[in-house]
Amino acid sequence: MSTEFIAVLDLLEMLVLDRRLGVLIALLVVAAISDTRTGRIPNWLVFAGAAYGLLYNALFPVFPRDIGILFALGGLALGLGAFLPLYVLRVMGAGDVKLMAMVGAFLGAWATLHATLATLIAGGVLAIVFALLNGTVVRMVRNVATMFRGTMLTFVTGVGGLTVHGGPSAGKMPYGVAIATGTIGYLILAQLGLI
Repeated sequence: MSTEFIAVLDLLEMLVLDRRLGVLIALLVVAAISDTRTGRIPNWLVFAGAAYGLLYNALFPVFPRDIGILFALGGLALGLGAFLPLYVLRVMGAGDVKLMAMVGAFLGAWATLHATLATLIAGGVLAIVFALLNGTVVRMVRNVATMFRGTMLTFVTGVGGLTVHGGPSAGKMPYGVAIATGTIGYLILAQLGLI
């Protein structure tokens, strides 16, 4: 094995064995499995995880001279605020919003912003894969076009609440998988110094 490959494995081992990030990764994997199997992310998981993230960051701040609880609360607020509008629009479930808030309690605001962006990218890719596997690509494209038309109609007229009714749904994707994939992907890239 080359020394570069061994160094990468050492960095990934440090990530998984970290008491803050390793716990987060484990919680995300459990949430993704639960969301895939049952279509739900358990409240006990996200609330216990958020409590752990808040407490851990309060006791062991990430940055010297930092107030760890404020770091964690800022991330929790950003994670909650990032996906709450999607819940209000009925695009996303409450469990997904709470899961992203839990991620924020572990990562703080700045890293949560990056994890959220990575999650949105992962969600887009997974939605395409999901539609391909289910044979609903054409339906998905039509629905996206309908949503775009409705948004543009509202934007141009300035009248909120205008809708353009689309066809049947292309299916429901377990978004906990996207949150886990995006967040873990971000953590791996950050650990390897690629972000």
